[in-house]
Amino acid sequence: MSAVPLDPYSAVVTRVAERIGPSVASLRVTARVAGGHRPVGAGSAVLVTPDGFALTSAHVVGDDRRGDATLADGSSLAFQVVGSDPLSDLAVVRLDGSGLRPAPLGDADGLRVGQLVVAIGNPLGMAGSVTAGVVSALGRAFPTRQGRAAGLVENVIQTDAALHPGNSGGALCDGAAEVVGINTAVVGPLVGQGLGLAVPINSVTRAIVSALIKEGRVRRAYLGVAGGSRPLPPRVAAATGRSHGFEVVEVMPGSPAADAGVRPEDVILDLDGSPVSEAGRIQGLMTADRIGRRATLRLARRGALRDVVVELRELDVGRT
Repeated sequence: MSAVPLDPYSAVVTRVAERIGPSVASLRVTARVAGGHRPVGAGSAVLVTPDGFALTSAHVVGDDRRGDATLADGSSLAFQVVGSDPLSDLAVVRLDGSGLRPAPLGDADGLRVGQLVVAIGNPLGMAGSVTAGVVSALGRAFPTRQGRAAGLVENVIQTDAALHPGNSGGALCDGAAEVVGINTAVVGPLVGQGLGLAVPINSVTRAIVSALIKEGRVRRAYLGVAGGSRPLPPRVAAATGRSHGFEVVEVMPGSPAADAGVRPEDVILDLDGSPVSEAGRIQGLMTADRIGRRATLRLARRGALRDVVVELRELDVGRT
């Protein structure tokens, strides 16, 4: 009997699953103990090169360095952690194999709310599981931490494609069978809440992945302020053409901002001409190429505009 033709929705989901499924591995993370290794975690990973580099979530591998990866065809390969960046919740592992099938990476910046997405991973240990849904929202954020350093992952994708423990590190794909996100979290104390999150694949995360592959870590510059967005006073708004800035609530002792004389209640308007109104925007500007360089902060202080020159240093994850 001939196969029944698929409806358009099923045809898209099936095509994505067939294209991306072989590129998603199930990870079993192990730790060294007396007499061998013991399992300490599990998740998923997405192959990004034929020689075994794969992208996963930093919280999947934790502080451990190795484990076993099972591919869709049932083959098992050892892997080692190449680099991990908890502040973006991304990590790169390398499988001990070659001639593997990498997944094509897309660009989450082009996603639209309501767009079809397909999640592929290994929830609850069930390898090669596929769920489908839509982009529920864009521009979400969630906090991360590495040592005493805190970060904020921005532009996170929210989806209603069902995600469960084990999906973390797996692929979130668009209808063109390109990976646009790495599934990272399930919201709520119970599974099956109908709300999942994924770190987007875009120019920012591509740079992070490249740094992890090349150097095993991500270097960041450090300013040393905490605060949040606030509306600008009418006079400042009229003078700058801006509606919001970043109000400094705390300046970290000994930080570059403290050394430059930045004070609580200052409102940062821009950094080297780039507008700033949220903590995540400042974090996004703290790229490795700014380490050891001077930057100009434009501030509003007691209603007056002023420029402050700050010499940025490298972030030490042992400090806030």
